[in-house]
Amino acid sequence: QVQLVESGGGLVQPGGSLRLSCAASGLSLDYKAIGWFRQAPGKEREGVSCINNNDGSTYYADSVKGRFTISTNNAQNTVYLQMNSLKPEDTAVYYCYARRSLLSGFWGQGTQVTVSS
Repeated sequence: QVQLVESGGGLVQPGGSLRLSCAASGLSLDYKAIGWFRQAPGKEREGVSCINNNDGSTYYADSVKGRFTISTNNAQNTVYLQMNSLKPEDTAVYYCYARRSLLSGFWGQGTQVTVSS
């Protein structure tokens, strides 16, 4: 079974930084992409960033460009999201997501990020 386990969330002041980690197990090497969504209270889940497994290309939501960086380790079993210059608007539960195919994907359990002074 595929498992995605997030860690690294917490409470941080505006302007601070956090690095989220997503440890993947049971994920085939031919998966399409892996990345992060987030969901704030009362809002729909939105895509934050992802990295394509085929060519390494990355995507960032406009709201996080220049502040967040997505990366993977050498074994490609962990994906990171380095979050700098955090804003209160970044407060949300962050979910790791891996897409295996057009019809199949996997979600982590989520990790809470709270940006507040």
